[in-house]
Amino acid sequence: MAAPYAATPARSRGRQYSEPAPCYRSEFQRDRDRIIHSRAFRRLEYKTQVFVNHEGDLYRTRLTHSLEVAQIARSVARVMGLDEDLTEAIALAHDLGHTPFGHAGQDALNACMQSFGGFEHNLQSLRVVDVLEEVYADFPGLNLCFETREGILKHCSLPHARVLGAVGQRFLDRTQPSLEAQLTNIADEIAYNNHDIDDGLRSGLITLEQLCEVPLFASVWREVTGRYPQLIGGRLVHEILRRLISLMVTDLIQSSQAALGAAGVTDPEAVRAHGVTLMRYSPELLVRKNGLKRFLMANLYQHPQVYRMSWRAQKVVRGLFEVYMGDSRLLPPKYQQRIAEHVAHDGEAGKARAIADYIAGMTDRYALRQYAGLFGFSTPGAGF
Repeated sequence: MAAPYAATPARSRGRQYSEPAPCYRSEFQRDRDRIIHSRAFRRLEYKTQVFVNHEGDLYRTRLTHSLEVAQIARSVARVMGLDEDLTEAIALAHDLGHTPFGHAGQDALNACMQSFGGFEHNLQSLRVVDVLEEVYADFPGLNLCFETREGILKHCSLPHARVLGAVGQRFLDRTQPSLEAQLTNIADEIAYNNHDIDDGLRSGLITLEQLCEVPLFASVWREVTGRYPQLIGGRLVHEILRRLISLMVTDLIQSSQAALGAAGVTDPEAVRAHGVTLMRYSPELLVRKNGLKRFLMANLYQHPQVYRMSWRAQKVVRGLFEVYMGDSRLLPPKYQQRIAEHVAHDGEAGKARAIADYIAGMTDRYALRQYAGLFGFSTPGAGF
């Protein structure tokens, strides 16, 4: 049963371009389906989460990460009476604008674009669904509902918000997004904290012994090893992580329900007008979760091996950007045409934006192939 503060398709603020209503599914279901069938979604299979795509077949990619976020978020939405389809659509689309090579690629592209408005992956995800997907006869992009687009844009600088129209207004007014968007933001963090532990252990860059120095992880480790003293290896790790996710999800549900009750909100607009987000952890778990996050930053994301990969990834992105800015004839004809159109409208900044669109849409392996071809390496991975 839908909660009174849940988003509903009937109260949607609509699409940028008018369309007939769908016959056998809701407006939010239509959004989800369009996202799943998009080319940008398929490319997530070959984009880095932490480890570069060619480093191993079992590490998470942006695609598997997005599916894990959707699973967690939809489960919570069902318990809390929120709109599951909107929640799932936001979760599946939230990383569509991510560059190859994860945050390293994003940082490099942002640095390249500093003179041209910068690069933000949340903004790029919105750009993908609003403009860059070219499949429909009647409109550019996927023409998603306002609520889905709003959820995709979870962060935005004020200068960019000022030119985005209605979807950017909340950053100027300091109002909140829907509960479905708030939920997906936290589910994103739950997913990557736990699967990065799994991938970090699998890679050997972090160890169980190190993790047992982190209070949140240690408490679950003691629970599991106390009940299953003979459990080792992957089964031990999986048992710990499934309980850690359950602990976070349970706390999120209980704390959010308490916050909603205390706030007395009775409809989605009251959620938006509330001064702070209402989907939240308890203060106690938030402190413990942040300790785990600090551990991962210091021991996994800043590990020398990951740093070396990030440095090389940034070199690839910078190299591609500089080459294409220097001679756009090296781009595919489709993008040469886009550059001509962008230059006519925005000059050099338009050219840079079209090149950023091209690079951001690359998979890890495609970026490596392009770099290898341009700089003369004999194999796609050489020099990486």
